[in-house]
Amino acid sequence: MGLGGFGEILPYHDNSVTINKDVKDKYGLPTLLFDTELKDNENKMRKDMAADAAEMLEAAGLKKVRSYDRESQKGIGLGIHEMGTARMGKDPKTSVLNKFNAVHACPNVYVTDGSFMTSAACVNPSLTYMAFTARAVDHAVNELKNKTFNCLHYE
Repeated sequence: MGLGGFGEILPYHDNSVTINKDVKDKYGLPTLLFDTELKDNENKMRKDMAADAAEMLEAAGLKKVRSYDRESQKGIGLGIHEMGTARMGKDPKTSVLNKFNAVHACPNVYVTDGSFMTSAACVNPSLTYMAFTARAVDHAVNELKNKTFNCLHYE
């Protein structure tokens, strides 16, 4: 029997994601280049999670419990809830999105995946994404009704 843990990676300023024009995906589009690392907080959290898992298994009556920390499982992207690449805020100089998840530079484009969130701690953020998406859609519909922005039309 085994247990695995999920923990929060803090939103470090020096972690970044850029467009990698040199490597294309199967559709010929540029891929993303992640420049990130786990730091002291995350490495300590991994050790703490392993110790807590062993304690829980022993409390449940299991014998010969051994904890482990696989180097191959130390990495960004393994939990697939990475966030924070499109910051939400009031100032377009320091953020990409406004309070309704619309792109400051192009207000008829909305971003409602995890990129607007700085962190989800260690919970599944899917319901939060759905709530913010519903709010963004409501805002977009009201903007269209009020003709506040022009949508792009392709023919």
